[in-house]
Amino acid sequence: MSTQIIFVLILTLLINLITTLSYAVRIVGVRTGRIAITFSLFNILVLFSRTANTLQAPLLAKTVEQDLQQHISSNMLVFRYIIFSCTAGSILGAFLIPTFQRLLSGAVAHFSVHKSIPRLFYLGFSGAGMLFIKESLKMPSREHLLELPDQRNFPWRIFLYNLAATAVITISVLSCVYAAYLNPSYRTTASNLSGVINGVATVLMALFIDPHLSILTDDVVLGKLAESSFRKYISYMVLARVGGTLLAQLLFLPCAQLIALLAEKV
Repeated sequence: MSTQIIFVLILTLLINLITTLSYAVRIVGVRTGRIAITFSLFNILVLFSRTANTLQAPLLAKTVEQDLQQHISSNMLVFRYIIFSCTAGSILGAFLIPTFQRLLSGAVAHFSVHKSIPRLFYLGFSGAGMLFIKESLKMPSREHLLELPDQRNFPWRIFLYNLAATAVITISVLSCVYAAYLNPSYRTTASNLSGVINGVATVLMALFIDPHLSILTDDVVLGKLAESSFRKYISYMVLARVGGTLLAQLLFLPCAQLIALLAEKV
């Protein structure tokens, strides 16, 4: 496996790790009462995630170009590994949520007083910051991990929307890049269709998932919903995300075949 593919695997894992941690941001915002500051600090990590995302596609496209020049007609295993790294990143993010909640709560408290991002970074890399990170390490409780969903109150509709949106987002760029193997003559067109595929998932997120989570967040702030119920709901969304990356393994090849066909027809 080439160095650039290993780099892509690491980037993909980090992107999905950060995306999974984003579910904890609402919990921290509710707990600290400073939702705006919480999201603002988390956006620093989002910037890193988006930067990594912009590097992923060109590196993959270069790999495909090199394979086609060497008359390699398929490299399916590499793409399967990349999708698996999405699952691994999501699972790792799920396990790190309790630790991340503590770290982000501390960052919000510090920033609320000093109002300085550079000072916050300086504290994070100082001896006291490293000690705080060590003290914040916490695994999810065994009871929480083994708890079965309540069938009566399980949000099936939002769960399935999140499952589908995650699966589509996971394979949007990958399937468009892989379509170059299936239809090399239209590989540039195929690579540019990722925005169309992402648009479907974005609609699901914007119209159904995000508004519903926002309503629940406001209900917790207003005292209409218990924080424990909200945390359970977030756990369901994390579970849907992990399941979506697994579903992506099944959808990857059919989606790539569809992209290869569309690239020729558009």
